[in-house]
Amino acid sequence: MADRTRTRLLNALKSSGPQTAADLAERLNVTSVAVRQHLDGLRQDDLVAFDDIKGSVGRPKRIWDLTASGHRQFPDNHANLVVGLLGGLSDIYGPEGVEKLIAHREAQSRRAYSDALNGASDLADKVRILADLRSREGYMAEVVEDGKGYFLIENHCSICAAATACQAFCQSELSLFKDVLGPDAEVRRTEHQLSGDRRCAYRIDPQIQAIDFRSPSTKDH
Repeated sequence: MADRTRTRLLNALKSSGPQTAADLAERLNVTSVAVRQHLDGLRQDDLVAFDDIKGSVGRPKRIWDLTASGHRQFPDNHANLVVGLLGGLSDIYGPEGVEKLIAHREAQSRRAYSDALNGASDLADKVRILADLRSREGYMAEVVEDGKGYFLIENHCSICAAATACQAFCQSELSLFKDVLGPDAEVRRTEHQLSGDRRCAYRIDPQIQAIDFRSPSTKDH
């Protein structure tokens, strides 16, 4: 029975995405206590992980999701297809073909993101809009304020297979964020899933403008 419940939990997270323990308990028609016990066991096996999401009021919600190891419990023909297509593209057109594909994808995203951020009032607004765009693309993005800056956190990588096969995808996304947030923002990656971290995270700070301390020039007489 225990193994069956564990399997059902993994299937529920795979089919419906991140959920709270209470949501899972209702979905599977088991007690919340039992669900939490199984989730703790799955976490020890590195098959699930949680993230505490702060809301506007009340205590943070603990959201559970599959880890990379958890996702690997399921066949992923889509990922295999993507990796195969990238390999075929490289074989036929060489590395330049892959570079053109990545550049084309980056240009498309830049246009879409720039249009969406066009009406943003300040950097905070830009970061929130960007996080919403990324969440719609499956990255489970959120914004955490820290002092005068922000963390853009992506709890899921929706292009993990492609990025694993070609890390230029990750470099492209960092460049994309810098471009669309503009010269007033300093962007750096602080966590990287492909480097072994649980998620990807980007630190975004207001860019400190250089101050010109030179004396104003005098007019010629």
